[in-house]
Amino acid sequence: MLTFPDGFVWGAATSSYQVEGAWQEDGKGPHIWDAYTLIPAKVCDGSTGQVSCDHYHHLEEDVALMKAMGLRAYRFSICWPRILPKGTGEVNERGLAFYDRLISLLLDNGIEPCPTLYHWEMPLALEMGYGGWLHPDSPAWFADYARVCFERFGDRVRTWVTINEPEAHSMCGYRWGVHAPGRVAHGNTEPWLVGHHLLQAHARTARLYREEFQGAGGGRIGMAVSVHWAQPRTDSRADREAAQTCLEFNFGWFGHPTVYGEYPESMRALLRDKQPRFTADERALLKGSADFLGLNHYHTHQVWAPTGAERESPFVERQLFAETEEFGEPRSVMGWVFLPWGMTKMLTWLHETYPGVPIYVMENGYPLARASKAESLDDQPRVEHYRTYLAACHEAMAAGADVRGFFAWTLMDNFEWGLGYSVNLGLHHVDFATGERTPKASARFYRQVIAQNGV
Repeated sequence: MLTFPDGFVWGAATSSYQVEGAWQEDGKGPHIWDAYTLIPAKVCDGSTGQVSCDHYHHLEEDVALMKAMGLRAYRFSICWPRILPKGTGEVNERGLAFYDRLISLLLDNGIEPCPTLYHWEMPLALEMGYGGWLHPDSPAWFADYARVCFERFGDRVRTWVTINEPEAHSMCGYRWGVHAPGRVAHGNTEPWLVGHHLLQAHARTARLYREEFQGAGGGRIGMAVSVHWAQPRTDSRADREAAQTCLEFNFGWFGHPTVYGEYPESMRALLRDKQPRFTADERALLKGSADFLGLNHYHTHQVWAPTGAERESPFVERQLFAETEEFGEPRSVMGWVFLPWGMTKMLTWLHETYPGVPIYVMENGYPLARASKAESLDDQPRVEHYRTYLAACHEAMAAGADVRGFFAWTLMDNFEWGLGYSVNLGLHHVDFATGERTPKASARFYRQVIAQNGV
């Protein structure tokens, strides 16, 4: 038995568009994913999140699922245009009431609410009218939206995540075009501008929270950044440096500014005028703006220093490190290679790179292909994944990493962005025709982990 510390936070996570449904109900405004999924071929199975799990109408049932597992925390996201239908201006009371109800239900059942303010749902009015995150006023829009949430929920919420996976939103939405808003024309500059504005939005929001809402209750605020472990292909100096650069271009892009107030030196040196620079005031605002490091971690890549034709990529960072997921291990249905030791190394790297800042694993899970209900319920590969990855977390903690909690991704099968419903990562099976939820083997396993505080 590997026992975790007393008070370790055991949670599960979802995001609003992936589970809520009710996409046009009770005054909610449209966002970029509402529009993006209506474009043919953007989602592999032609589906949308318009209904999905219909969490909006199943709150009591879903909180009961959480309680039955013994969850100590639930990480969910707030849909920006459900609160502010046009992104700014008039507040939608019915949207606030929905999250009020969710938070109250969680607290009544002994579950800590951990809201994420932004999980990729830029209000469509701001995107179409002003360019969304490309606009210099976007950090101010976001801080104004955050104020509404803090004013309404801040007396009951102690843990806030400002932005989920800003690096994925920047790259997938503004370089590769595989996520909303689906931009590709200026992929060598727009991701860095969007990331710059996301960081400013986080910093403004963190200052607002600390100055006006944090109080003496011990509240905390941070960001959730997704990164795979970058394993050098060889022990050569060039490959080790390439792997370090890869980590800095992924987690460091957002981790460094929120801890140290500036981008990693490797990014500044290599991107030059492609990446905006912070002013002295912005650096001061960013430095120390994260009370914790939120880590979304799933898989491991092999990384090496590119040579010859490998350096012909038009993207500067791809000229500096090449990567693949080949390790002689089977790939998952999403093409990822899951290696538990990658989790140990990732947590150790965070601890050594950002000493003194607590870490929460905000997402970790295992995808399986869509299957019959019977096959889906017996999800032994997912059980084994959690068993080994939790052991890997424990190993990192035993070596000194200050990991305070673990959130399984995800509570229930849902809309998986560009993959639609072709894959599932849920602890609970969802019949999307009837809305029926059924615990899987992984839910029973996780319940046992929480009950015994160990694995």
